[in-house]
Amino acid sequence: MLPGIYSEGEIAKQIHLIRGRHVMFDRDLAKLYGVETRVLNQAVRRQIRRFPDDFMFQLTPEEFANWKSHSVISNADLMGWRKAPLVFTELGIGMLSGVLNSDVAIDIHIYIMRAFQRMRATYLSHREVLDKLQQLEKSIEDLYGRDMSREEMILALSLQLEQFFDQGKRVTIKGYQHG
Repeated sequence: MLPGIYSEGEIAKQIHLIRGRHVMFDRDLAKLYGVETRVLNQAVRRQIRRFPDDFMFQLTPEEFANWKSHSVISNADLMGWRKAPLVFTELGIGMLSGVLNSDVAIDIHIYIMRAFQRMRATYLSHREVLDKLQQLEKSIEDLYGRDMSREEMILALSLQLEQFFDQGKRVTIKGYQHG
Protein backbone atom coordinates (compact mmCIF):
# COMPACT_ATOMS: atom_id res chain seq x y z
CA MET A 1 0.00 0.00 0.00
CA LEU A 2 1.23 3.48 -0.77
CA PRO A 3 1.72 5.47 2.43
CA GLY A 4 -1.28 7.68 3.14
CA ILE A 5 -2.90 6.88 -0.21
CA TYR A 6 -4.83 3.77 -1.27
CA SER A 7 -4.44 0.02 -1.48
CA GLU A 8 -4.78 -1.74 -4.83
CA GLY A 9 -8.23 -2.88 -3.72
CA GLU A 10 -9.32 0.67 -3.02
CA ILE A 11 -8.00 1.75 -6.40
CA ALA A 12 -9.89 -1.12 -8.07
CA LYS A 13 -13.13 0.26 -6.57
CA GLN A 14 -12.54 3.45 -8.59
CA ILE A 15 -12.50 1.55 -11.89
CA HIS A 16 -15.86 1.75 -13.65
CA LEU A 17 -17.30 0.04 -16.72
CA ILE A 18 -18.42 2.64 -19.27
CA ARG A 19 -18.99 1.99 -22.98
CA GLY A 20 -17.77 -1.55 -22.40
CA ARG A 21 -14.37 -0.31 -21.18
CA HIS A 22 -12.85 -0.19 -17.74
CA VAL A 23 -12.07 3.44 -16.98
CA MET A 24 -11.14 5.81 -14.18
CA PHE A 25 -12.46 9.34 -13.77
CA ASP A 26 -10.19 12.36 -14.10
CA ARG A 27 -11.20 13.46 -10.61
CA ASP A 28 -10.19 10.15 -9.02
CA LEU A 29 -6.90 10.05 -10.91
CA ALA A 30 -6.08 13.64 -9.94
CA LYS A 31 -6.68 12.77 -6.30
CA LEU A 32 -4.40 9.73 -6.57
CA TYR A 33 -1.67 11.73 -8.32
CA GLY A 34 -1.97 14.54 -5.76
CA VAL A 35 -2.92 17.26 -8.25
CA GLU A 36 -6.07 19.26 -8.89
CA THR A 37 -8.42 17.86 -11.53
CA ARG A 38 -7.99 21.11 -13.45
CA VAL A 39 -4.19 20.62 -13.52
CA LEU A 40 -4.52 17.01 -14.72
CA ASN A 41 -6.94 18.00 -17.48
CA GLN A 42 -4.73 20.91 -18.58
CA ALA A 43 -1.75 18.57 -18.87
CA VAL A 44 -3.85 16.22 -20.97
CA ARG A 45 -5.19 18.97 -23.22
CA ARG A 46 -1.65 20.29 -23.82
CA GLN A 47 -0.67 16.85 -25.12
CA ILE A 48 -4.02 15.76 -26.56
CA ARG A 49 -2.41 13.79 -29.42
CA ARG A 50 -1.22 11.30 -26.80
CA PHE A 51 -4.85 10.53 -25.88
CA PRO A 52 -6.85 9.03 -28.76
CA ASP A 53 -10.42 7.84 -28.09
CA ASP A 54 -9.32 4.40 -26.92
CA PHE A 55 -7.11 6.07 -24.26
CA MET A 56 -9.50 8.77 -23.03
CA PHE A 57 -12.92 10.18 -23.75
CA GLN A 58 -15.37 12.62 -22.22
CA LEU A 59 -18.68 11.30 -20.98
CA THR A 60 -21.72 12.55 -22.82
CA PRO A 61 -24.19 14.52 -20.67
CA GLU A 62 -26.52 11.47 -20.79
CA GLU A 63 -23.77 9.05 -19.69
CA PHE A 64 -22.79 11.41 -16.90
CA ALA A 65 -26.38 11.81 -15.69
CA ASN A 66 -26.84 8.03 -15.82
CA TRP A 67 -23.63 7.44 -13.89
CA LYS A 68 -24.60 9.98 -11.22
CA SER A 69 -28.05 8.40 -10.83
CA HIS A 70 -26.54 4.94 -10.30
CA SER A 71 -23.72 6.03 -8.01
CA VAL A 72 -24.11 6.41 -4.30
CA ILE A 73 -22.39 9.76 -3.87
CA SER A 74 -23.38 12.62 -1.64
CA ASN A 75 -24.40 16.07 -2.82
CA ALA A 76 -21.13 17.41 -1.39
CA ASP A 77 -19.24 14.97 -3.63
CA LEU A 78 -21.25 16.15 -6.63
CA MET A 79 -20.22 19.75 -6.02
CA GLY A 80 -17.53 20.63 -8.53
CA TRP A 81 -18.93 18.34 -11.21
CA ARG A 82 -19.92 21.19 -13.52
CA LYS A 83 -19.37 19.28 -16.72
CA ALA A 84 -19.06 15.69 -17.79
CA PRO A 85 -15.66 14.33 -16.75
CA LEU A 86 -12.87 12.86 -18.80
CA VAL A 87 -12.39 9.14 -18.27
CA PHE A 88 -9.20 7.22 -18.94
CA THR A 89 -8.79 3.62 -20.04
CA GLU A 90 -5.85 1.54 -18.89
CA LEU A 91 -3.90 2.73 -21.95
CA GLY A 92 -4.73 6.35 -21.17
CA ILE A 93 -3.63 5.97 -17.58
CA GLY A 94 -0.31 4.63 -18.84
CA MET A 95 0.08 7.68 -21.06
CA LEU A 96 -1.04 9.96 -18.24
CA SER A 97 1.79 8.85 -15.98
CA GLY A 98 4.25 9.98 -18.67
CA VAL A 99 2.53 13.35 -19.10
CA LEU A 100 2.54 14.05 -15.35
CA ASN A 101 6.12 12.71 -15.06
CA SER A 102 6.75 12.71 -11.33
CA ASP A 103 7.85 10.09 -8.83
CA VAL A 104 4.31 10.05 -7.39
CA ALA A 105 2.87 9.52 -10.89
CA ILE A 106 5.19 6.57 -11.44
CA ASP A 107 4.31 4.95 -8.10
CA ILE A 108 0.58 5.50 -8.57
CA HIS A 109 0.75 4.20 -12.13
CA ILE A 110 2.27 0.93 -10.89
CA TYR A 111 -0.55 0.48 -8.36
CA ILE A 112 -3.24 1.29 -10.91
CA MET A 113 -1.79 -1.16 -13.45
CA ARG A 114 -1.74 -3.87 -10.78
CA ALA A 115 -5.39 -3.14 -9.96
CA PHE A 116 -6.33 -3.46 -13.65
CA GLN A 117 -4.32 -6.69 -13.91
CA ARG A 118 -6.05 -8.15 -10.85
CA MET A 119 -9.46 -7.26 -12.31
CA ARG A 120 -8.53 -8.94 -15.60
CA ALA A 121 -7.40 -12.10 -13.79
CA THR A 122 -10.63 -12.21 -11.78
CA TYR A 123 -12.71 -11.76 -14.93
CA LEU A 124 -10.83 -14.52 -16.76
CA SER A 125 -11.26 -16.86 -13.81
CA HIS A 126 -15.01 -16.26 -13.72
CA ARG A 127 -15.24 -16.51 -17.50
CA GLU A 128 -13.55 -19.94 -17.41
CA VAL A 129 -16.06 -21.26 -14.84
CA LEU A 130 -19.01 -19.90 -16.84
CA ASP A 131 -17.68 -21.52 -20.03
CA LYS A 132 -17.39 -24.89 -18.28
CA LEU A 133 -20.93 -24.61 -16.90
CA GLN A 134 -22.26 -23.80 -20.38
CA GLN A 135 -20.46 -26.86 -21.81
CA LEU A 136 -21.94 -29.03 -19.07
CA GLU A 137 -25.40 -27.58 -19.63
CA LYS A 138 -25.13 -28.29 -23.37
CA SER A 139 -24.07 -31.90 -22.82
CA ILE A 140 -27.04 -32.47 -20.45
CA GLU A 141 -29.40 -30.84 -22.97
CA ASP A 142 -27.99 -33.12 -25.68
CA LEU A 143 -28.68 -36.15 -23.50
CA TYR A 144 -32.11 -35.22 -22.16
CA GLY A 145 -33.50 -32.58 -24.49
CA ARG A 146 -33.68 -28.83 -24.38
CA ASP A 147 -36.97 -28.31 -22.55
CA MET A 148 -35.61 -28.82 -19.05
CA SER A 149 -35.77 -26.49 -16.09
CA ARG A 150 -32.55 -25.80 -14.21
CA GLU A 151 -33.73 -28.05 -11.39
CA GLU A 152 -34.37 -30.91 -13.82
CA MET A 153 -30.97 -30.31 -15.38
CA ILE A 154 -29.24 -30.46 -11.99
CA LEU A 155 -31.14 -33.65 -11.15
CA ALA A 156 -30.14 -35.18 -14.51
CA LEU A 157 -26.52 -34.25 -13.90
CA SER A 158 -26.51 -35.72 -10.40
CA LEU A 159 -28.08 -38.95 -11.73
CA GLN A 160 -25.42 -39.16 -14.44
CA LEU A 161 -22.66 -38.65 -11.86
CA GLU A 162 -24.22 -41.24 -9.55
CA GLN A 163 -24.38 -43.83 -12.34
CA PHE A 164 -20.84 -42.99 -13.33
CA PHE A 165 -19.49 -43.56 -9.83
CA ASP A 166 -21.64 -46.69 -9.23
CA GLN A 167 -19.96 -48.30 -12.22
CA GLY A 168 -16.63 -47.92 -10.43
CA LYS A 169 -15.11 -45.63 -12.99
CA ARG A 170 -12.35 -43.33 -11.90
CA VAL A 171 -12.60 -39.63 -12.47
CA THR A 172 -9.50 -37.82 -13.62
CA ILE A 173 -9.35 -34.15 -12.80
CA LYS A 174 -6.90 -32.25 -14.96
CA GLY A 175 -3.91 -31.16 -12.91
CA TYR A 176 -4.74 -33.44 -9.95
CA GLN A 177 -3.22 -36.82 -9.21
CA HIS A 178 -4.69 -39.07 -6.57
CA GLY A 179 -1.95 -40.66 -4.49
